[in-house]
Amino acid sequence: MSDTRKGASQHTKHVNCNHANTLPFDDEQSFVDASRGFIATWDHVVIRSEVPGDVDPDNPNEQRVVWSLEPYEQQTVDAPTPDTVNPSLWRQARLNSLNGLFEIAEGFYQVRAFDMSNMTIIEGDGGLIIIDPMISCECAAAGLRLYRENRPQNADTPVVAVIYTHSHVDHFGGVGGVVTEQQIADGVQIIAPEGFLEHAVSENVYAGVAMARRAMYMYGALLPADDKGQVDCGLGKTSSMGRVSVFSPTLDITHTGQTVELAGIEIVFHMTPGGEAPAEVDFYFPERKIFCAAENVTQNMHNLQTLRGAPVRDPLAWSNYLNEALEMFGDAEIMFASHHWPTWGNANIRDFLSKQRDMYRYFNDQTLRMLNKGYTGIEVAEVFEMSPGLTQEWGCRGYYGTISHNVKAVYDRYMGWFDGNPTHLHALSPADSAAKYVELMGDAEGVIAAANLASEEGDYRWAAQLLGHLVYAEPDNTTAKNLQADAFEQLGYQAESAPWRSFYLMGAKELREGIVSSSVEASSRDMVEAISTAMVFDALAASLIGPKAAKTSIVMKWVIKDAVTTPWLVRVSNGALSYNVADGSFGEETPQVTITLTRTQLTDLIVGELSLDDLSEAVEGEARKLIEFFRLMDDSDPAFPIVTPRADATADWAGEGPGADISDSAVLKRRRRMLLTSVLRGC
Repeated sequence: MSDTRKGASQHTKHVNCNHANTLPFDDEQSFVDASRGFIATWDHVVIRSEVPGDVDPDNPNEQRVVWSLEPYEQQTVDAPTPDTVNPSLWRQARLNSLNGLFEIAEGFYQVRAFDMSNMTIIEGDGGLIIIDPMISCECAAAGLRLYRENRPQNADTPVVAVIYTHSHVDHFGGVGGVVTEQQIADGVQIIAPEGFLEHAVSENVYAGVAMARRAMYMYGALLPADDKGQVDCGLGKTSSMGRVSVFSPTLDITHTGQTVELAGIEIVFHMTPGGEAPAEVDFYFPERKIFCAAENVTQNMHNLQTLRGAPVRDPLAWSNYLNEALEMFGDAEIMFASHHWPTWGNANIRDFLSKQRDMYRYFNDQTLRMLNKGYTGIEVAEVFEMSPGLTQEWGCRGYYGTISHNVKAVYDRYMGWFDGNPTHLHALSPADSAAKYVELMGDAEGVIAAANLASEEGDYRWAAQLLGHLVYAEPDNTTAKNLQADAFEQLGYQAESAPWRSFYLMGAKELREGIVSSSVEASSRDMVEAISTAMVFDALAASLIGPKAAKTSIVMKWVIKDAVTTPWLVRVSNGALSYNVADGSFGEETPQVTITLTRTQLTDLIVGELSLDDLSEAVEGEARKLIEFFRLMDDSDPAFPIVTPRADATADWAGEGPGADISDSAVLKRRRRMLLTSVLRGC
């Protein structure tokens, strides 16, 4: 397919030039810090899948690439800014391209840009401590290999502990690349904040497919990695696409001040739940005066609500945690985190921590001030300006979060989706209102003419908004789609935020080329094995076609054989699934069918390695009821449209969309990929 992407318009060049003139580009301290302690890297950082049979679709003789820095090799420290990239974002992209093994302090090392996140390696007495083993097992294994190549005295030193700082996948998914289950059984410790496992797996369950789809847009997964495409993700280069794993913690951190000794090194922990992540911990090495800030402090403005979708984070709690860290660890001389580069010097650390603290507090308080005057989130976002003392700080720039969507997140946290205006209480859907807007504006030609005028004046936001109505009213109007793609493209080129850039450019791609889905399977057996049986039933409940299920009643007994055999009563009534652990007495409810599985077989069923046909000997009673149950399971759509109209919502709601008339034999042989196997790859 020919490249239909456009260059930067004169308006975009002007916007980017003006942006460059407002920031202190003569401040080079970030480049000094990001380069400090560099030891070595590979000539070309290309990491391939280690899963047998996971081959490159374009070259079956090679394993699939799960991480590569080759597309970013033009982002050198002194590379000039392309017209198609915001100059501030280009600065961050060049910093995030610095890769390899770095020494933070004697015995403290970091592998950077071998994945979206950093992996830290600490040399203790007789063993290594790993902090946050990245997203993918292949990347974590490659990072550890790079370390051992350049620290030959520790080539055979075992890993004795792994610390997960928090419950986002880019901080634990690669654990299987640095330790094995057998090594854990033999004594390797896995340390994590209390609640880690529940939050780590639940975030990938209930809305997993929708979040994974939006994550593709947020990280620009299908964009070329060039100056008209994906250049960075703000927190790092991009997301790796290798094997994801998780091992259960062997030691929970339950309270602030808890002290643990690992490999002869004392560590003091600080609990920070509900800030950057629902389960998170940062910690201090008092003997060395080194503070690990986890992801509570990064070299940019973070998200208060990630664009891939997640519950709103609490900026007030976040700010308070940073204030506590200043009080507890205020004598630190080195601070490192799980993204970006460290900060050295007590005065610099205190200054950085205090400014990040003030930034999140400012978001909270100033949004509250304005909403209490009656302004909505959108209205506040249009006038909100960050405190002047923070706008010139590179570490407070919006490379990942932005002022605009963070303000709206704070509003949503306190006030919810409704802005109080009854016009919006029961507004028409985008598809229903679009045709009416186009009719009101005259016709398609009138909308196009108005949008062209807006684009000629550099008002790409309005052009995109106008054309959005026409695209929804006339999905086959190629002219409208191409013009909206052009507007999105210029907005992407102007964006300082990497996720905003990716969303705009992915939207342009969808408009020009149609729906393009990733060919990479995002399921993870390790993740499914970590999910409780109750969460499996919750995931099944979220796939149940309620309108169809409302017409039937099913009572099942699922017996799950694990270390302890547990019977579950699972029922479908009034279109809803409910369950409870059965103690042997089912009261007035008599199971119509009993299914007896090992926990491994249940996992096999969920990840599609078993069909119902394979379970005939495990079923007693009315097998027909089990078939009926799985006929009521809906299929999620991992490639739904985002900037173009959806399918028939009425048919989808009723469970009458494509594939609704599946036969009994197809149900038996169906190898389903349940929604809970989608792994989110980001923060």
